Amino acid sequence: MKSVMTPRAPAAIGPYSQAALMNNALFVSGQLGIDPATGNLAEGFEAQANLVFQHLKAILEAAGMGMSHVVKVSVFLKDMDNFADLNEIYTRYFSAPYPAREALQVARLPKDGLIEISLIAMR
Repeated sequence: MKSVMTPRAPAAIGPYSQAALMNNALFVSGQLGIDPATGNLAEGFEAQANLVFQHLKAILEAAGMGMSHVVKVSVFLKDMDNFADLNEIYTRYFSAPYPAREALQVARLPKDGLIEISLIAMR
């Protein structure tokens, strides 16, 4: 296994890697809408979601991949009322054929984030 890291995404806030590459599979840890320069969450759902997708894209690029390599996305939302906004933002970063996905409402996210996304990509 190889750890994948980029300064274009927030540093891990615990004992884990931004992503782990094993053979041709990349497992990206959950990303929050944190500004890597300040360590603070962006204000509001849309700003946090856009940062999350920018972080995911940067991590994929650090592993020599892109959004088209993503096969599975896991979305964790603080409020399912943001589901329609999520779908609109999602289509800015993914196109058909879309990766498999689930979206769950959770009680709380680290740093009280509004959205967290992890994914799996394959070469």
